[in-house]
Amino acid sequence: MSQPRQLDTPLYRLLHDEKVAEFNKQKPKEGAIDLRGADLRGLDLRLLDAARIDFTDAYFRGADLRGLDLREARLEGASIAHAQISGAYFPDALGADEILLSMQFGTRMRYRPS
Repeated sequence: MSQPRQLDTPLYRLLHDEKVAEFNKQKPKEGAIDLRGADLRGLDLRLLDAARIDFTDAYFRGADLRGLDLREARLEGASIAHAQISGAYFPDALGADEILLSMQFGTRMRYRPS
């Protein structure tokens, strides 16, 4: 299993410093944003534009994800242990049981087979 890591990219640094508004401004208008395996523990990400972000294997322990629209983000293998998720939208490929298990026990979320 992969461990969360600090990424060496300007966009990751903005998120890690909780400069979410600046991240949203600098985010490319097209294409995927690679934040695979990112360590996002404890961050306040409530205003994040998460569309097209690849959070595969990312670690959100204790993060504030309230109200986020994550439907266009990739979350397979991510962990949301003890994160605040009230009002958040998740990808259709994630079942409620996967989200709940990850939130309560830190399990990595698995997408349902197509």
